Amino acid sequence: MLGDITVADEIYIVCGYTDMRRAIDGLCAIVQDKLHMDPRRSALYLFCGKRCDRIKALLWEGDGFLLLYKRMEAQGRFRWPRNSDEVKALTWQQFDWLMSGLEIEQPKAFKAVSDAPADSQKQRIA
Repeated sequence: MLGDITVADEIYIVCGYTDMRRAIDGLCAIVQDKLHMDPRRSALYLFCGKRCDRIKALLWEGDGFLLLYKRMEAQGRFRWPRNSDEVKALTWQQFDWLMSGLEIEQPKAFKAVSDAPADSQKQRIA
């Protein structure tokens, strides 16, 4: 379905500045050359310019690329990591924080609980 980003298995944020004049081919080149990844994988790639009020997202839909563009109309800005040599994998929660104008790292947020400690505790009880 056109524009359904929930089909993405992974989300990657391309840190640093991206020339927002780039279109699909230019963003694919960044994914291939800078990140050494295949832009045709089931992933959502996020890019941001210097002003931090616009984001482009690139998604392969199986039969073609989808390019999404979001411009903030409010006074806020996206909290974008600026280390240009870095790409970060995001969770859907971090993506939601980013789109809401928050930092992708929320130190006061509850951390996901893994199943491993509970399993080991069950073994000790038995």
